[in-house]
Amino acid sequence: MQVPKQSMMTPETVSDVKRVKRKKGYRSATFVYAGLIFYFLIIAYPLLWMVMSSFKSTEEIFTNSWSLPETWLVENYVAAWESGISSYFLNSVIVTGLSCILTVLVSALGAYGLSRFEFKGKTFILVICLGGLMLSPQVSLIPLYNIIQKLGLYNTHWALILPYVAYRIPLTILLIRAYFLSIPKELEEAARLDGCTSIGILFRIFIPMSVPILLTTTILTAYYTWNEFMFAIIFIDDDSLRTIPAGLMQFRDALQTDWGVLLAGLTISAAPIVILFLFMQKYFIRGIASGSVK
Repeated sequence: MQVPKQSMMTPETVSDVKRVKRKKGYRSATFVYAGLIFYFLIIAYPLLWMVMSSFKSTEEIFTNSWSLPETWLVENYVAAWESGISSYFLNSVIVTGLSCILTVLVSALGAYGLSRFEFKGKTFILVICLGGLMLSPQVSLIPLYNIIQKLGLYNTHWALILPYVAYRIPLTILLIRAYFLSIPKELEEAARLDGCTSIGILFRIFIPMSVPILLTTTILTAYYTWNEFMFAIIFIDDDSLRTIPAGLMQFRDALQTDWGVLLAGLTISAAPIVILFLFMQKYFIRGIASGSVK
């Protein structure tokens, strides 16, 4: 009875196979990096063009649109700031800051109750809460306008803050609740044995352990509220209370527009969110990844 010969690979054959696999890996990595660089250029170039054009005069923007400025006009930023961007910027900081604080605080309380307590109707409440993700702001614009008028909130900062908080709560609760579910129950049980209350457990255990997802939801809320335009232009009529997106409309004229000053204003409005994301991108990625596993 003959035993079949087993195929033996010499060291040279093994090294050749590894070399071929390594070349394929380098080739695939090259395509991936090339695609990422191309995608980055598509995303980053409009922003770079805006910054570059903000130092040009209107005439130079139309004549030399794709070149560097012949003279870097820092005066465009001074004119934009003195033309009202300073007050618009302050209003945006107030509205965005309060919206982020209220959204994260209310959502953390709701997420804690929906993740750690058992009560009748819990699933129904969660479904109703998440149903807000399907509600478009444009659909509820008229009834929301009437409610704000009757409450006497029209032409105040609260006319923007409360709708922003209401529309960001569903997504924020979803993310924070998913993160809370990943926290071991043994920590909560040990805290209760030490006499800690439910609120104490939330603020002493859950909140400190959930910093990544809290920062992630803060970034998402800040991005939404800082750039929101529809509510800002409808619910605010006083120019001194307008936020940056609505205030920039004042820089356009029916007959003539100083595009250099307008682009300088756009650059000022975009800078805070870009800087915020650059400094917190580590927590943003970690929070999104951690909050998506449950």
